[in-house]
Amino acid sequence: MESTNNSIIAIADLEGDSVSIVGDTYRIIIGGEQTGGAYSLVDMLIPPNGGPPPHSHAKFQEAFYVMDGEIEVITKNRKYTASKGSYVNIPFYGPVHKFTNKTKKITHMLCFITPSGMEKMFREIGKPVPANTFLPPLHMTSEEQKRVQSIAEMYGQKLYPPDYLD
Repeated sequence: MESTNNSIIAIADLEGDSVSIVGDTYRIIIGGEQTGGAYSLVDMLIPPNGGPPPHSHAKFQEAFYVMDGEIEVITKNRKYTASKGSYVNIPFYGPVHKFTNKTKKITHMLCFITPSGMEKMFREIGKPVPANTFLPPLHMTSEEQKRVQSIAEMYGQKLYPPDYLD
């Protein structure tokens, strides 16, 4: 998709929508509305034991750059520890994966997603919070799980049970 906006966009520190999802805090720095659908950039804060459940997204390419801390990226075939300065690429049609912060401090990373669209799912699933605010992960009822699954599917995400990659 080609952007029709030829203006430079500058986003200040802590600007953008912040949402809490499964106890993590995602700040949408820039989304498809500003990039003509080309990409989105999300600032992620992952607390100890945080991270999303196993999932896949065939029509999105997702890349993480760890700015501080570390995460363990897990697929059926591999576990990879990504620490400060590491880059992880999840390609289009990539494997089912999850990432988990197994340390005792917050992990800070940037997530680049192309094309854009996943940030809309984050806004719809997540609960708005001030930047850098954490909410405890909620125990989801079966109704809430169905709601989240339905929203995820609308955005091309497939969610798997928490123990899928164990």
